[in-house]
Amino acid sequence: MILLTLRANTSILSESLSSISAIASAMETTQSRYEDFLKIRVLPEVLTHHLGRHDDLPALTQYVASEKSWKTLTYRELFERVQRWRKAFCKFNLEKGSRVAMLLPNCIDAICFDQAALACGLVPVPLHAVDTPGSSAFILNDSEARVLVTAKYLKWKGIRQADTLANLKAVIITDDSIPEDDRVNNAGINVCTLAEWLEASENVTITDIDIDPQDLAALVYTSGTTGRPKGVMLTHENILENAKGVMGNIRPNPDDKWFSFLPLSHTFERTTTYYLAMGMGNQIYFNRNILQIIDDLHYVRPTILMSVPRIYERVYAKLNDKLAKKGALTRYIFNWAVEVGWRRFCKENGLPVEHTWRECLDGLMADWLDEKVGTSLREVFGGIKPHAFISGGAALNQTVARTFIGLGIQIFQGYGMTETSPILAVNKEHQNDPSTVGMPLPNMQLRLGDNDELQVKGPCVMKGYWNRPDATADIFTEDGWLKTGDQADILPSGHVRIKGRIKEIIVTSTGEKIPPADLEMAIESDPMFAQVMAVGEGLPYISLVAVLELERWKELAKELNLDPNDPKSLNAKVVQQTLLRKVKKLTRGFPQYGVPRALILTLTPWSIENGMLTPTLKLKRRIIKARFQDDINKLYETHAG
Repeated sequence: MILLTLRANTSILSESLSSISAIASAMETTQSRYEDFLKIRVLPEVLTHHLGRHDDLPALTQYVASEKSWKTLTYRELFERVQRWRKAFCKFNLEKGSRVAMLLPNCIDAICFDQAALACGLVPVPLHAVDTPGSSAFILNDSEARVLVTAKYLKWKGIRQADTLANLKAVIITDDSIPEDDRVNNAGINVCTLAEWLEASENVTITDIDIDPQDLAALVYTSGTTGRPKGVMLTHENILENAKGVMGNIRPNPDDKWFSFLPLSHTFERTTTYYLAMGMGNQIYFNRNILQIIDDLHYVRPTILMSVPRIYERVYAKLNDKLAKKGALTRYIFNWAVEVGWRRFCKENGLPVEHTWRECLDGLMADWLDEKVGTSLREVFGGIKPHAFISGGAALNQTVARTFIGLGIQIFQGYGMTETSPILAVNKEHQNDPSTVGMPLPNMQLRLGDNDELQVKGPCVMKGYWNRPDATADIFTEDGWLKTGDQADILPSGHVRIKGRIKEIIVTSTGEKIPPADLEMAIESDPMFAQVMAVGEGLPYISLVAVLELERWKELAKELNLDPNDPKSLNAKVVQQTLLRKVKKLTRGFPQYGVPRALILTLTPWSIENGMLTPTLKLKRRIIKARFQDDINKLYETHAG
């Protein structure tokens, strides 16, 4: 008996020592990866610094439709493929600093293009894959791009028909064949397939280019909510300093898996899910398409995800739909689970704790509630508790944040802009306040200027706008700080709370100021409202232009004995009254003067294609307002202030 006990204890001790050794080894590996990343000076090194040490580590994974399977390239295999692209670029004999454009989905070819172009001293110009042909043609002309790489022949055909492209010399089509007559009818532009382009340069000798951290590494065009997009000039140093700053906050592990679905034309995706992930030697999975995102999340089970609030809000809306069909007991248990998880989170992060009579049961019930409720939400993302899910690009609804965090998916809200490479601030573990966008990156300085405008200074700030000296001068203060255009508070803790866009603040005729973004976000938390925009500038009160979710509208019309297909039904008094009551409930936390008092309803979604959204899915407020201006005028003529 004694012998058995000794053997058992020895076994336990051995396992414990082994576990400790494994943890120590992982910590050492992680630290060495950090230190290696900090030494990177230019972007091609995010790939090449792995050679000879991490050759066999998985780098990029994408779904190959023709083989109906996922395929992975190691870091060595990726490097060899990039070398083939470098040879092809070298054959063009382009001068250092020449612009080359990419119009590709997130895929291995997109990374090969970018790495090869950067290694050749060229400046990538990433185009929005869902942008209009006219906008793409404008960017090609404005940037004076010499080469365009795109996936689809029809994309190129649309761009060619949209405008004259005087600077473009070659177009490479990666996924399609090319009609013979198109090869000779392109106004001097050489059009070929990727296979032809690579094969023609097999015997080319690669010319090494000296690259400086201050050289341009990207010309990224802003979304253009108020006019033509502007080319933001970002250097190697800008982007790498941003990635290094973010790395200090989220602390990736060597075995982390990243899921890439935001367009690589976004600096958010480029800096983090691409350069940071690759620099750390992590594996990146590419989403097949947005319609398959849930299936892909199940397969990939990512530990790190960079996303926009809309994704989390859609998951939350579906969760709410399911809950609405359940009994009162199920809803009670769900809310209890969120409450317990949220209370634990608040204690861990030094936030005010919500006390209820059930608090005494937290220790007893927490694990059971998490198993019963939390696992159902985490299953959407592959069934694991992720390392870090980052939300950026717009404010995250606080109800959504509370639900996700309470159920074991900790979301870190951040803030930035293209002009800052892009992240300025982000929350981090044990200092996570979801009502804020976090604290500034260690290498960035923030201050408040006139009208509480957030201003920034540091190595992540752009060189300026391409060929726009006046616009560049306008966005900087006299002492060299970049003006963000956002009103903010900087809390005693150092956390930043964004109050709204200065230019978007609605000032009513009574002098009241209403930031529309928070109001709109609160209303869109109800699945009835697919998209909303507040109006009321210079008018006596706030109104709402709203796109209704079609299936929800059909259900409501049926309840009210109306024909959902009759446009007049949207203007029925009973519909307006019903939805205004819903809006009032959703905006209980807002001052009375900020609550919409009238509605303009439509069933036609706002999209990039119809010109109502930017490629980054932001509202084009001026365009939407112009579209509904007659309705707005009639509304205020018939409603008393």
